[in-house]
Amino acid sequence: MSAPFGFRDVDRAEKPALVRGVFERVARRYDVMNDLMSLGAHRLWKDAAAVRLNPQPGEVIIDCAGGTGDLARRIVRLARGAQRRRGGAAAKVLALDLSEPMLRAGRTRRPEPEIAWCVGDAQALPLACACADAYVIGFGLRNVADIPAALAEARRVLRPGGRFLCLEFSRLKPAALRPIYDSYSFQVIPRLGGGVAGDAEAYRYLVESIRRFPDQRALAALIGEAGFEKVSFVNFAAGVVALHQGWAI
Repeated sequence: MSAPFGFRDVDRAEKPALVRGVFERVARRYDVMNDLMSLGAHRLWKDAAAVRLNPQPGEVIIDCAGGTGDLARRIVRLARGAQRRRGGAAAKVLALDLSEPMLRAGRTRRPEPEIAWCVGDAQALPLACACADAYVIGFGLRNVADIPAALAEARRVLRPGGRFLCLEFSRLKPAALRPIYDSYSFQVIPRLGGGVAGDAEAYRYLVESIRRFPDQRALAALIGEAGFEKVSFVNFAAGVVALHQGWAI
């Protein structure tokens, strides 16, 4: 069985190591590059995802492909606000990622006692069934070798009534803008990656991986096939990014 790795196909068993290598190389400058590539818009997209997740006191939340913890910290801030208003126990957020250097980069920031860090694979989560109230994966699903397997794992670890969210690059909707977007993606982003992170190839892969990823409706169908109900999505930046949601009912 093969899996896409950028524009080329590789053996599905090889992809995790290839992806791990990409993120190990760029971990130190990953957050800086996110700001530069998106002109800071990734912060707004992650804020919107955290708000939609609506974390509550005492909940267990999985931030899969959590990387440096950018999204986990937003979730923690919202959960603390809910705790101040309602009382109750602190929420617990598990930031899980395939790349230990990415997690290490996150742990070097200000400690957040609600966040636990764990190396793990989205396709084989080291977690018990029905152990979490919510699961979010931000800009990570396109990097897995088997998307249906990762979605099935997300469904497995959620309790009845649990929320699933996926924030991911998707398909720009206005056709007239696509040549401009493609030029920026394939010309500017790899050059930024080479100059700032010292690895143009890693960012060429990231751009290519977006083009191989299912569009909004195709991903919604896959989420439904994994057993989630009431699947919906909202576009940001005219479809450059989409936030999908489903429920474990």
